[in-house]
Amino acid sequence: MIDSHMHAWGRPSPEHPWVNGDIVDLVETFDVPAVYDVDRLLSDMDGAGVDEAVVVGYPICEWTDNWYTVEAASHDRLSGIVMVDQFADGAADHLRNLMANDGVVGFRLGAICPYDRMWETFDPAVDWLLDAIEERAFWAAAWETDAVVQVLAHVDQLDQVVALVDAYPDLTYLVDHFSHADPATPPDESSFSTYAELAEYDNVYAKLSEVQHRSREAHPHEDMHDHVRWLLEEFGRERLVWGTDYPNVSDVATYEECVTWLERVPELGETDLRWLRGRAFERAVRR
Repeated sequence: MIDSHMHAWGRPSPEHPWVNGDIVDLVETFDVPAVYDVDRLLSDMDGAGVDEAVVVGYPICEWTDNWYTVEAASHDRLSGIVMVDQFADGAADHLRNLMANDGVVGFRLGAICPYDRMWETFDPAVDWLLDAIEERAFWAAAWETDAVVQVLAHVDQLDQVVALVDAYPDLTYLVDHFSHADPATPPDESSFSTYAELAEYDNVYAKLSEVQHRSREAHPHEDMHDHVRWLLEEFGRERLVWGTDYPNVSDVATYEECVTWLERVPELGETDLRWLRGRAFERAVRR
């Protein structure tokens, strides 16, 4: 079992200070210690029977400071997703250097965030992702290093993701967190239906992650089951990737609940669960 979306961070230091006050305040609401390091992450994984996990960069430090993600990815049970400013000078070489680290499999784009307030707040009206398409040297580096592109975009921004995939169809994409879908709106009656266009690309994967914050119901989040079923029909089990977003969701759920909720979706059999909770991610990163 592979949890494709966890977070971990180290203690603050003069070299790596905690500068994102909003995230520091958010961490105080979590049902985990203020420092959620690899040891604590592995302990939670062991308690829930999770074999491996992907540590996604957590912007408690400056958002492009990937020191702890790189350190975590060096562990033999963990992989890492870093964060890179694709508009910065030298971004292509910076990505190459990060991808050269053991266990680093790709990078994440916060398309839902204003570019000048990256990972501080969300605004689904922003469209800088379209400008990022023009950073051709950066995308060439992504292709050269076989980097997986992980994108957090709101459902109303999925057309931008389609434009990115259409511009660089040879990369592999993971689309996070149900794109903040509203469980009260049927998946085929909103911008969520744009996932059908993304499903036409064999290299695009939808992530069943952070369901605890999308759902308005307690475990097992039955109000999101229609979205799971719809994505399963569009993408097939080979391109649906489960992840928890723990401990970011520890304010409302235990890790065990994050691991087990999919088992309560009636249409999912054991083979489906094996794909969603491991094999699909392995397919995405060509393992």
